[in-house]
Amino acid sequence: MPETDLNWLSATEQAALIRSRKVSPVEIVDALLARIDKVNPRLNAFVLINADQARREAKSAERAVGKRGARLGPLHGVPFGVKDLVVTRGVRTTFGTPLYRDNVPTEDAPMVERLKAAGGIMVGKTNTPTFGWIGATHNLVFGPTRNPWHLDRTPGGSSGGASAAVAAGMGALHVGTDGGGSIRIPASCAGVYGFKPSYGRIPLHPPSGAWSLSHIGPMTRTVADAALTMDVCAGPDERDPSSLPADGARYSRGLGRDLKALRVAYTDDLGFAEVVDPEVSAVCARAAKAFRELGCRVDEVQPKWPSMMECWEQIFCGGIATRMAPYLDQRDLIEPGLLRLIEATLKNPPTRYVQAWFDRLNWWQHPRAFFEKYDLLLTPTIACAPFKVGLDTPGAIAGRAVSFYGWIPFTPAFNLTGQPAASVPCGFTKDGLPIGLQIVGRRFADTLVLRASAAFERARPWRQQRPSIG
Repeated sequence: MPETDLNWLSATEQAALIRSRKVSPVEIVDALLARIDKVNPRLNAFVLINADQARREAKSAERAVGKRGARLGPLHGVPFGVKDLVVTRGVRTTFGTPLYRDNVPTEDAPMVERLKAAGGIMVGKTNTPTFGWIGATHNLVFGPTRNPWHLDRTPGGSSGGASAAVAAGMGALHVGTDGGGSIRIPASCAGVYGFKPSYGRIPLHPPSGAWSLSHIGPMTRTVADAALTMDVCAGPDERDPSSLPADGARYSRGLGRDLKALRVAYTDDLGFAEVVDPEVSAVCARAAKAFRELGCRVDEVQPKWPSMMECWEQIFCGGIATRMAPYLDQRDLIEPGLLRLIEATLKNPPTRYVQAWFDRLNWWQHPRAFFEKYDLLLTPTIACAPFKVGLDTPGAIAGRAVSFYGWIPFTPAFNLTGQPAASVPCGFTKDGLPIGLQIVGRRFADTLVLRASAAFERARPWRQQRPSIG
């Protein structure tokens, strides 16, 4: 099979071809490394390539395929990438900051450990902003990552290296993290699929600065790949006391089931969106109509929830500021915007952080009541198209100024609640920039969000849409 075709196979397809001995793990890994060599210099999605080790593991995986009676894992020989916020044993993890430039962890995060146990081959680490503090991807260690659809735009963040890699054919499966939208935002910006599981569904260790908000999950080209990843990675781990008990779900089964009679709500304003680009709103509203075609009852709603943004900011920024506070004597190694955020947050009285936790618990009553009526909530993933690379935020949308995090009104809410949520590609702006639709489920309804995503994927296929980067 031609190298180009290998790089656009899904992880599910790669695994099946390897098991049937139609393609070898060595061919797949070599094709991917060649693709990275060709494309990554323009995108800067990967910041570390584990080429020699990946090739050794591919050769070992190839030998195992030929052994009689060998038990092959569901991802045997399939390459994957890992965000540089996620620890990897023996492989540098910088957290996107010069302060950790030479940090080499001694253990794998549980998700990485489980992907490897399933036969996956880690090929490298992908770019991220420092500790995931913004929804774009650039830092003082590796510089900016560029969007393969338009090189002067950001691929989103903080899992922007992963989203750019998936979109550009540099790996079908990548690990992302999400403390306020950091899987879903870049999935929207790069036109790929991103799934944030229920909080604790995939264990996260060690904890991030925003530990109570942070989820870990897959970024892929297809829903089936995300579901397969969930099959492999979900389940408790004693290192993460917030990890959920195993629920016995086989996430990759049932993706073909219909959505008939589900109650679905669509909104482009939860009640506190500062502004939404009209083009984004129009594309997402059209996408929501696909759920009517799929047999759902779809209501356009205006929940008018009170804003939770200050609450989320206090918890999210409080964790990052506390994590970074010991390094304030090395100010030249901290981005100016992040430095301002740290200094401003550290001036807050401790009771403000504690109050944010009370506010979080109180705010939960709004989505709780809403999801008593509806099975799914649909929103735009973000309020605008991808903005210029190198900027921390767009600054303005449709000519109106927005606050620092005001362009992401739809994602942080569901980090506060821990609900499962995904971003599916749903269209493009007139300038050819991707737009994502967010699908949110009830607490712990991971299987339903994946099933709804798969149904939308069948109704509005996106897989053959590829950037023209080469």
